[in-house]
Amino acid sequence: MPLLTPSVTGARRARSPADPAHRTRRCLALSAALFLPLLAAVGQPAKPAPAPARPNVLFILTDDQGYTSLSCYGNKLVATPYLDRLATEGARFTDAYVMPQCTPTRAALLTGQSTARNRMWHVIPWYGYPRARLREPLFRDQLSRDTFTLGKGLQAAGYVTGTAGKWHLTTNADGGYAALKPEAARYYGFDFSAPPGPGSQNEGDKWVDHLTDQTVAFIEKNRARPWFFYLAHHTLHGKLSAPPDLVAHYLARGAPETGLHNATYLAAIEHLDTSVGRLMAKLDELGQRENTLVVFLSDNGGIDTQFNPAPFLESAGAANTSATPTQLTVLERAFSNAPLRMGKGSHYEGGIRVPCLVRWPGVVPPGTVNDTPIHVVDWLPTFFAAAGAVAPATHPLDGQDLVPLLRGEPLPVRALYWYLPLYEVRWAGTPCAIIREGDWKLIEFFGDWFDPAGRYTPGHRLELYNLRRDIGEQHDLAATEPARVKSLQAKLRGWLAATPADVPSRNPDFAETHPLLESRKKPSLPSP
Repeated sequence: MPLLTPSVTGARRARSPADPAHRTRRCLALSAALFLPLLAAVGQPAKPAPAPARPNVLFILTDDQGYTSLSCYGNKLVATPYLDRLATEGARFTDAYVMPQCTPTRAALLTGQSTARNRMWHVIPWYGYPRARLREPLFRDQLSRDTFTLGKGLQAAGYVTGTAGKWHLTTNADGGYAALKPEAARYYGFDFSAPPGPGSQNEGDKWVDHLTDQTVAFIEKNRARPWFFYLAHHTLHGKLSAPPDLVAHYLARGAPETGLHNATYLAAIEHLDTSVGRLMAKLDELGQRENTLVVFLSDNGGIDTQFNPAPFLESAGAANTSATPTQLTVLERAFSNAPLRMGKGSHYEGGIRVPCLVRWPGVVPPGTVNDTPIHVVDWLPTFFAAAGAVAPATHPLDGQDLVPLLRGEPLPVRALYWYLPLYEVRWAGTPCAIIREGDWKLIEFFGDWFDPAGRYTPGHRLELYNLRRDIGEQHDLAATEPARVKSLQAKLRGWLAATPADVPSRNPDFAETHPLLESRKKPSLPSP
């Protein structure tokens, strides 16, 4: 089955012989006299088909699933036929972006705002680096009940809304890491929130079957009216777990028990793929396929390389030693994101570029491959445009409506931005911000950075990459493209100022001997 045709490159799509304008020209050639009224249409582009009225929306968000984990993105170790089928029946995006960690992506999705605006750029619960060279601005560690959300906007437009699975936006009585409590769903724009599955989300199949069952039950119950469902799987986040029979299957095929591309990891990918197949079959059975917009996305890159945080933890006694280390050591490797550089938590492509599949019958041309850069903040305005929903004037949005792009129309070139003003030793993170415009990506490290060998290095730094020619970010062109660096940095700083967002400044409590000490003690300062 061909996976990559017809294609869209830069959102430009060739007109097929079945196109209405093509048929018009053929009829005119046969008999201009008989079809004189149609002459005005000769050479005019065909109008896109109108979007189905008020489509249902199924948004599937997976956890820590890397760019190359699907066979339609190059995975040779696991077949993912059901997700590949979504690609052949809809669109596969090659340049889809999110935030590099769990909480920030989920906050950006539900608010339609960048982390610079919603201030949820950090994983929760709270931790930080009180003696680091730069002081991280205070981040928001709870999504408040009064926040305008995707669900609230769709409810106001007449949709019934539901969610199942990972929440990770509060650590209070409303819910925590594993789930939003059913009784608190209404405060965040959901009519329904699925209860947790049996046991822990780190056991068995990580609730994949349970969450799929809950999604199916919601669709069956609400199929008579427009619905939105946010299915947030725990797979492939650690602790890895998958059905034992599938794990045994991959062990028998030669996959290692632990480490890179281990049997449990591969089994979890297959099991997740099968669950998506179940959902698509249910939509077919209920006659919901033609009017349901399905989006599949990961919350960040896969765990290509995770560094060991233990030597840096205050709780492990690092504060009582003469100095905390400044050299990172590898703790775990799970799945290679190659050709992308690094993985989860990283400012490089492996941390922020993820698989993204979109199926919307009658709107998205089947088999589309689209290389237009898109961002997680785009989904709220896209769903609102499709559903006839609006955000209040007091809630500015940072994304763009992608409905024209999904139809095959080009979007104007725009810049995408990331605000990452935090330290994170697990993923070699230091405070930085990113701009991507066209093929070019600039990273500005505000005061320190890690080199490729994991060595901590003080100092401001700018890195520039041409992603068209160097998707693996191996060739820093900052020194040879000074004018481009200056232009992109000016745009990045302009965006930070306009949002507005704080540029991390020198920490008055900086300790040269403990620059990477990690603490759970939250500063006793007012919340942002």
